[in-house]
Amino acid sequence: MLLKHIVDIIESVVPLEWQEGFDNSGLQIGNRNAEIHAALLTTDVTEAVVDEAIHLNCDLIVSHHPLLFHGLKTICDQTPQQRCVVQAIRHGIAIYSAHTSLDSYLHGVSADAAERLGMTDIRFLVSQDNIHGLGVVGHLTQPMSFAELLTKVQTTFQAQGLRYVAPADGLSAPVRTIAYCGGAGAEFLQDAIRAQADVFITADFKYHELQQAQNRIAVIDMDHWTSEHFAPYVMQHILADALPTHISQADQSPVRYL
Repeated sequence: MLLKHIVDIIESVVPLEWQEGFDNSGLQIGNRNAEIHAALLTTDVTEAVVDEAIHLNCDLIVSHHPLLFHGLKTICDQTPQQRCVVQAIRHGIAIYSAHTSLDSYLHGVSADAAERLGMTDIRFLVSQDNIHGLGVVGHLTQPMSFAELLTKVQTTFQAQGLRYVAPADGLSAPVRTIAYCGGAGAEFLQDAIRAQADVFITADFKYHELQQAQNRIAVIDMDHWTSEHFAPYVMQHILADALPTHISQADQSPVRYL
């Protein structure tokens, strides 16, 4: 299948118009008329992921986070980003990124994570038109304690570590309604409170933002990559009928915990 047809399939589901103004989703590298035989799906584009694509004979990498987020002034081999660009071009590998465009999809990154946690009645946390938005809120089919939810989040996402603000009633407090936002979602804290969520799960909270949550809403804060690492599976569903796909095994968070 031609690259331009694969791009059309992706953007028919998650249009570029849905991305946030700061973002750079879309085709990063590649000839739109090139023939594509297999795709490697990943959260991040790293040198290890590019090497994996070469090894698997994939001529397309579809990532969640854009490789080219900030402009490059030189394309040499001085940074990992530059080396990824050079290797991809050298081996004829196209790169497409669906970042906040995929985040804005009702069945996208946040909704997929919510379903893995057992949530139902999923709706956008923030949306102006009910067609696309950011974050989700939903209900557990069976209430559980906050302590049980912590364990479920840790095992479901294979999180190396979690930070949390406990409910005002402590770890045994029942949880019924959860707000979830993949990636850095602290800006939606007030939206989660207005949605009457018992818990807000996201990544990259700062200390003073966590202070604002205390005694108002419980928070579970995880590593950014961990909160979105199921994104390749969402893309795999979108591309299921288009071409063979592989989920990257080299893709991993750079963050480690002592």
